[in-house]
Amino acid sequence: MIANPVPWPNGARVAVSFTWDEDADSILHLMHPETGHRKVDTQTFLRYGPDVAVPRLVEMARRQEIKMTFFMPGWSIETYPHAAELVVANGHELAHHGYIHEMPNEQSPEEEEHWLVRGMEIIEGVTGQVPRGYRAPWFKYSNVTTDLLVKHGFLYDASLMGDDIPYVMRAQGGEVIELPSHWGMDDYPHYAHVPDYEYMMPPKSGEDAMRVFREEFDAMWEHRGLWVTIWHPFNSGRLARAMEVEKLIEYMKDRGDVWFATTLEIAEHVRKCIDDGSWTPRVDDMPYYAGPVQPRMEVS
Repeated sequence: MIANPVPWPNGARVAVSFTWDEDADSILHLMHPETGHRKVDTQTFLRYGPDVAVPRLVEMARRQEIKMTFFMPGWSIETYPHAAELVVANGHELAHHGYIHEMPNEQSPEEEEHWLVRGMEIIEGVTGQVPRGYRAPWFKYSNVTTDLLVKHGFLYDASLMGDDIPYVMRAQGGEVIELPSHWGMDDYPHYAHVPDYEYMMPPKSGEDAMRVFREEFDAMWEHRGLWVTIWHPFNSGRLARAMEVEKLIEYMKDRGDVWFATTLEIAEHVRKCIDDGSWTPRVDDMPYYAGPVQPRMEVS
């Protein structure tokens, strides 16, 4: 069912990347700029991520001997430096996720670039290196995002949903590797009940949510695809849910032939395969549309 699978390292059948969007309470202050500081209950729900869940997840990764990727807004890094420093100190990837979880495709190109650069500078201040990976806040990837990622030296994006395997997005000045996922791999539909976000789903048990993620994994394992999560520490890092995450990792290990990697490691491998000719990707020229699509009635 996947016609052109990537040759994963050591003959693995699937590449698996556990990625975490460590937003903390950035969105709260973006959505409620005048009153977010008063919404203490929601603050505690979201601060659970950097204060409790991130240490738990890092320790779980240590036990399981895997590396993960944390996409973290610049504001969240500034506000919760202990979480970002813990991630980096334990060898995990710290990747770009905007500044305060702004909406890039609702900004001007100049505004989008400003916050992209600001986030880059903050990550470089923690890691000593410019980030190579990006996930657009809210998935709100704009018609100029590819151009900006190319301009600023990003290797990959992990925002979009256009395939079951990596593909290439080409802009005028170069190209970016896309590591796609989809809403079925996001934990918000399963767990997120956040009235102040106007996002109120009936929370599932961790076991019920993992049934969905395990089904996605089984399909990708069968057809040699790519499995990338869009999880949030304040959702999937809660105690009972984190226990189910660890069970899922053990299930994957029992199945075998799984390459656990950061998204950066996956993108670097894909780039190597393209460069040495061992794999040819699909290439999408970006943006898909030069302007608004406005059908016009033909008058005879």
